[in-house]
Amino acid sequence: KEAMHYSLEAGGKRIRPMLMRETYKMCGGTGSAVEPFMAAMEMIHTYSLVHDDLPAMDNDELRRGKKTTWVVYGDGMAVLAGDALLNYAFETAFRAFENCYVDGVPVTARFKMLEQALKVLSKAAGIHGMIGGQTADLEAEGKQITEEQLLFIYRHKTADLIEASMMIGAILAGADEKTVTAMGKCAYNIGIAFQIQDDILDYTRTARTGKPSNNDLREHKVTLPLLTVLESVGEERRRELQARLARCHEEDESVEYLQHIVENEGGMEKAARVMQEYLTRAMSVLSEYEPSEYRDSLANLCVYVGERDR
Repeated sequence: KEAMHYSLEAGGKRIRPMLMRETYKMCGGTGSAVEPFMAAMEMIHTYSLVHDDLPAMDNDELRRGKKTTWVVYGDGMAVLAGDALLNYAFETAFRAFENCYVDGVPVTARFKMLEQALKVLSKAAGIHGMIGGQTADLEAEGKQITEEQLLFIYRHKTADLIEASMMIGAILAGADEKTVTAMGKCAYNIGIAFQIQDDILDYTRTARTGKPSNNDLREHKVTLPLLTVLESVGEERRRELQARLARCHEEDESVEYLQHIVENEGGMEKAARVMQEYLTRAMSVLSEYEPSEYRDSLANLCVYVGERDR
């Protein structure tokens, strides 16, 4: 429990529960039916970070400026804390079934909403969602990768949980299938943009992410800022840059070299343009709905995704 609490109290943006809540409100939801799922979503996200930081994965010693869970409690306890967070997330979501009669909605209808929300949540967290994305990300380390493969990783590693957040908000508000699908489409675009901005920040020397810059290079990962450069050069130069990437774990000189290349050959600017395209698509979906403080809040979250420095 101590390791679980340490992980949850490490801070963070809480963007997934915020997206869920604001979508719920925008779609007409009232009451507290959404709250167990908001908590569950944040615990699932935290579980993924605890496991992602482990030495066998990304070997991160800092997150949000604090020592990561495995550094404080050891590898084994961090694995167990992550497992417990995932288990407790679904226990928390199931508590929503304890009061199926909410806001005058018939029991049967409320039960179906909760069942649908649980299906969305479990799929997003599973092997066809986040775990599948993390697996693909791990397998891609040190390898040549295409933009299509990278987008597959982005979608499942990051966007699936964000997509599920907004879909669940709409489902629990009693929205129709068209609206649930639209919220999923909006969230998918937010999720891809969010991951691209993460990758840009990893190359940004002034970013306040709470962990060392150039982690992706040290882990031999090709993300969009570097991929745009690799795709713009000839075969011989590409092989040279990939050879540099393979040495980044041991050579600070290679890390600095590739950082310089991405900065000076337009990698960050090109990635930022792609990110803005995704955010524009997300805003386009929101523009189809009636103005409200909740729609404005979702639009502001889109702006935040593109402008954040942490």
